[in-house]
Amino acid sequence: MEAPGAARPAALDALGALDAVSSALNGSLRFYRWTWTIADKRVENWPLMQSPLPTLTISTLYLLFVWLGPKWMKNKEPFQMRLVLILYNFGMVLLNLFIFKELFLGSYAAGYSYICQSVDYSNNVHEVRIAAALWWYFVSKGIEYFDTVFFILRKKNNQVSFLHVYHHCTMFTLWWIGIKWVAGGQAFFGAQLNSFIHVIMYSYYALAALGPQIQKYLWWKRYLTMLQLVQFHVTIGHTAMSLYTNCPFPRWMHWALIVYAISFIFLFLNFYYQTYNQPKRSAKTGKTAVNGITTNGVSKSESQSVVENGKKKKNGKAKGE
Repeated sequence: MEAPGAARPAALDALGALDAVSSALNGSLRFYRWTWTIADKRVENWPLMQSPLPTLTISTLYLLFVWLGPKWMKNKEPFQMRLVLILYNFGMVLLNLFIFKELFLGSYAAGYSYICQSVDYSNNVHEVRIAAALWWYFVSKGIEYFDTVFFILRKKNNQVSFLHVYHHCTMFTLWWIGIKWVAGGQAFFGAQLNSFIHVIMYSYYALAALGPQIQKYLWWKRYLTMLQLVQFHVTIGHTAMSLYTNCPFPRWMHWALIVYAISFIFLFLNFYYQTYNQPKRSAKTGKTAVNGITTNGVSKSESQSVVENGKKKKNGKAKGE
């Protein structure tokens, strides 16, 4: 028969575990409150910046749509959104061009260094201009969620890959941290470079959305992917230089950025191989085809045909006409 006191060590262990959990939670809460004391006061009242909840809510709704959207569209006809895509993509070109211009001119006027630049939290007009441009960059990543929405509404679900969702969701969510604490300094370089790449990328998408008469000139898609890969390597090099020079910028952000960029390099290399180097075999004909993947909802096959109102047309005539 078990002695009455035998259960006491187990109870004490349980209480000890509860105390450890409570202590960890209190420590995390104290750390969270401390981080807000060192946040950038210039941006604290800007839209979306008072709390992380709106950004996390938008990202959660995005992931729910990625999951539920294809189910909802399963028995529906795909939406024909050519005009919407043209306006959206050209709009994103203008937005990214604006961000690039503001960051380039603002950093030039502030005398920024491309090797090491600490964050200046003052209300200097150039610093505020840079912070505002970075905020717009953060917002643009939220707007880019519509890339996925349009794919799903047009039933281009093959385009909603892990790389696509990972890239969109993490960029918008993580850049909230960047704007909240480091809206300037070294953060300007990556945003400036990426906004420039996106000017080219959305120009490609906008031209592709114009139709078959333009798509035949868009032979340079693979070079756009190469440019994105170069971007990640340059970002790693720039960040490594900051670490080497012991730049007064949060080191954990530097290391996190390097790991993040490396993840993109592996994912984009896999995308490049799957798209350009690995032959595709047609399920109907058994013939091998290369580079048949779609871009922003426009495929190579659509360079010869276009779907309008549920009818496929080829060379200006509907099939069967």
